[in-house]
Amino acid sequence: MEIVIVGTAHVSKKSIEEVKRRIEEIRPDAVAVELCYRRFLALTKNAQDISVVDVIRKGDVALVLFQMLLSYFQKKVGKEVGVRPGEEMFVAIEKAREIGADVLLIDRDITITFKRFWNSLSFFEKAKIFFQMLKGIFGGEEVDVDDMLKEDVLERLVKEFRDIAPSAAKVLIDERDAYMAAKLIEASKRYERIVAVVGAGHKKGIEKYLKNPETIPDPRDLEKVKESKFSILKVLSFIIFGFVILTFLAVLSTMNSETILKAFFYWFVINGVLSAAGALIAGAHPLSALAAFLTAWLTSLNPMIAAGWISGLVEAKLRTPSTEDFEELMEVDSFRDLLRNRVFRVLLVAALTNVGSMIGTIYGAWMIVQLTGVNIPDIVRRNLVRILHNIPL
Repeated sequence: MEIVIVGTAHVSKKSIEEVKRRIEEIRPDAVAVELCYRRFLALTKNAQDISVVDVIRKGDVALVLFQMLLSYFQKKVGKEVGVRPGEEMFVAIEKAREIGADVLLIDRDITITFKRFWNSLSFFEKAKIFFQMLKGIFGGEEVDVDDMLKEDVLERLVKEFRDIAPSAAKVLIDERDAYMAAKLIEASKRYERIVAVVGAGHKKGIEKYLKNPETIPDPRDLEKVKESKFSILKVLSFIIFGFVILTFLAVLSTMNSETILKAFFYWFVINGVLSAAGALIAGAHPLSALAAFLTAWLTSLNPMIAAGWISGLVEAKLRTPSTEDFEELMEVDSFRDLLRNRVFRVLLVAALTNVGSMIGTIYGAWMIVQLTGVNIPDIVRRNLVRILHNIPL
């Protein structure tokens, strides 16, 4: 039994030639590639459409946007060196078919990997990674292909944040090393010679696990997606929600209809304007922005519903992404093209509406306190005293 690991850069002509040469020399019974079924379909231009409505309803907007930005980032680097991202995997598949070898997809499902990755990050780590990716998209740094042979684009990104997000490196690299090693060991029971084509950053890790198979975790455990029980965003949203409710209760306790109407007016306008502004910045249809404007005051009072869900669903209805839009995601050449794509734009509308709504909620509550002159601590103290002394409110 022989397993040969070929480490590649995902956007390197040198890697493509190396893959061809090694497969021709070894002529294996099977060629294993660092792909899951979803990525295989995407690479062979048979990508399946995603449901943007389901993405919005499940609250996975930020996660999917991150995947799209990462995909664009890889394409941008690939374009600079004249190679399509993942082309060495495609060549490996073609070469395997040419010599009559079986093709094995050994990587973990990309959706599972990204969900485990996303759940492992804190809010600040997510923000920093988004910033780094946008910096890479708009920056004009030259690409050193020889350096890229040591690690693929995704791993380069993670390495820069290894100190602040060690869990990200664990999910994106270490876990997948173990998962792919387990798949190769399983395959070795059926094939005498296997050539595995993987990103260079995975080569050492996989070889380490192949030498020490007893250290490989159960692959079933690596496929589980546990929802994060604690989230600073959730905690923050409930804190803001509590403050807003307390503010409104304080205003209502004044029993002054003019003050109540004034508070509601400012709450409605501030939330509506900032949420609609976020939608419009994302290029939303005017009716999507209007939906955000009309509903933001209410969604801000319920931490379980987001204004972006409303505007995003309206945008998806008015500008329903077509099959062509999904196909174009694979071919975008510029960030401007990405922004014009309906799939990306619907998700961006939902995301930026939520940003505007969050700002509007905080600013709106503060403005109500300032404009109405309601002293929340004093009202809370007086009511507590009344409760403790059994005095009717």
